[in-house]
Formats: sequence, structure tokens, C-alpha cells
Amino acid sequence: MRAVITAGGLVEGTFAATIGTRVKALAPFGSTTLLDVVLDACAGAGIDGVVVIGGVEARAHLAGRDVRIVDAALDGATNVLRALDAWPNERFVYLSSDLPFANAGGLRDLLARSDGFALTMALADVDVYAARFPGAPDHSVALGGERVANGNAFVLDPSAVEPARSLATKLFEARKSLVRLALLLGPALCWRFATKQLTIAQLEAYGRRRLGVAVGALRGCDPGLCYDVDTLEDYRYACTLSG
Repeated sequence: MRAVITAGGLVEGTFAATIGTRVKALAPFGSTTLLDVVLDACAGAGIDGVVVIGGVEARAHLAGRDVRIVDAALDGATNVLRALDAWPNERFVYLSSDLPFANAGGLRDLLARSDGFALTMALADVDVYAARFPGAPDHSVALGGERVANGNAFVLDPSAVEPARSLATKLFEARKSLVRLALLLGPALCWRFATKQLTIAQLEAYGRRRLGVAVGALRGCDPGLCYDVDTLEDYRYACTLSG
């Protein structure tokens, strides 16, 4: 199994001043960095090849580590496309670099449960997520009466890469807004979203129709694959649990 980790995201202002760098992936976390947490999870899960999409700072930080670096672009959507191209004709797990609680066990579980699918996304049960991260900033979504924490970990088969490319940049740009995501789905699913009837099963079915491959939203994944650092508040909370 291979992995690709996107590490080109930049932060500004107070966030950058707090972590001592504009590169979010290199934010200190305990005795390591956010990026190193994800790399260590990959190593522990038995992943035997890692590509990092990163800039010059990430390249310098990773000197001596057994990873391949692909230069990051200034915009995230382009980096998504570069990530999709990282492992031609190979199955891989796609991870963001801002998962401070990613771990080998959770990653191994995701990989094992992804067998039989061409594209999967990690989801955590919201009660388990809340128990793991009490009082954390809310990272959950509600669909069809079901509430889950959505993850930043995906497994892709080569058969899913080209179909996914057509949606990749639009999905990236809309990823933080349920409304914008729903608008990508067309009138019927958008109406179901607006009336709070849209379910995860319907999204899976849409993915299968749109991409032509087996798509799975995997509930019950490790919450560590679902807590990501979008804001300074997210980072400060994570640091309270880093010890």
C-alpha cells in the first residue's frame, strides 16, 4: 500500500505566529510536528511508499526521511490533482497533513475495511468522536438524521483516479461547506439536503453513479482520522491533548 500526504497548506497572522511557521504541516505538536504524526502513522501501518506534496520548508524538514517530495502549488485544488497523480496504477491512501491524532491502528483499520471498494472515505461515529475529544470544536455533519465526523483519509484504487479527477477541484473548493457540496449533487439530492432528507447511503449511490466505481463511506473509523486542524482554535485544543 502507498500513501500521499498533502502538506502545502499555509496559515497567516496569529496562527502563523503561534506555530512559528506559515506551513501548517510543520506546526509543533508535542515533541514532533503535525506532518511527522501522519508519517509515523503510515510507517506503523506498514505503508511502504509515501509521497508528500510540500514546499521548500517541508522538503528541508524531511531531509533524510524515506519519502518522495512533489512540489506543492500555491492553490490547494492543484495540489489535490498532484496527489491523485502521485502513484500511477497503484492503490493508495490519501491523507491530509493536519491530523494530530492519526495513528497506525486507525489507519490499518481503514485500509482493511476499504477492501472491495475503489474509493472510500473515513467517517467516525459522533458519540465516539465526542468521547475521544470532549469539548473540541465541532467537526461533525448531520445527514438524514445521522450525525458523523467526516475524515480527511481516503483510499483510492487506480480505477477511481481518473473519474475522481473530474470532481476533485470542485469538491476541494466546496469541502468546508455542506451547502456548496450539496449544490454539486444536482437538483434532486440538493432538495433532499435542504429538507434534511439526504442520507449517507444516497451520497454513496450518487458517487457510484457519477464515478462508475464502488464507493464506500466507512462509518465507525478511528476519530483520529477525522480531527483535523483548520483553525488556530483547533490547533490549541489539540495541543491540550498532546501530552
